[in-house]
Amino acid sequence: MERVLVDTGFLVALGRERDPNHAAAANWLARSTAQLVTVTAVIVETCHFLCLDARTSLLDWLANDASAPAVIDVPPQAYPELIRTMRRYKERDVDFADAALVWLGEQTGNRGILTVDEADFGRFRLKGGGRFELLGWR
Repeated sequence: MERVLVDTGFLVALGRERDPNHAAAANWLARSTAQLVTVTAVIVETCHFLCLDARTSLLDWLANDASAPAVIDVPPQAYPELIRTMRRYKERDVDFADAALVWLGEQTGNRGILTVDEADFGRFRLKGGGRFELLGWR
């Protein structure tokens, strides 16, 4: 089964009914058979942008639905790799969540990503020169 990385923008769109990308996110999710995966930092970041009801719905989905993204913790031993990513792209002001997704892509070999941050994820390079595949969901 295909595994797809999930960034904050997709989850925010999914959680906010008034978001201009909400219907597109919900439709993509309804049609997809991919196994979704993200990092804890993306969940924290997403919760920051959602109202209480949307936050609790997101957390309930993550805890109780097999179709929800698997959530991976970045171990402190990986922080030097995140630092390298942040420094390599210092002009982009890469945050922890994005650096963690780069790390996850490198660890898993998964390149497909659901994001609204196409400028950054289109620029990031993975080990061996690989690129993320920006999945068209909007």
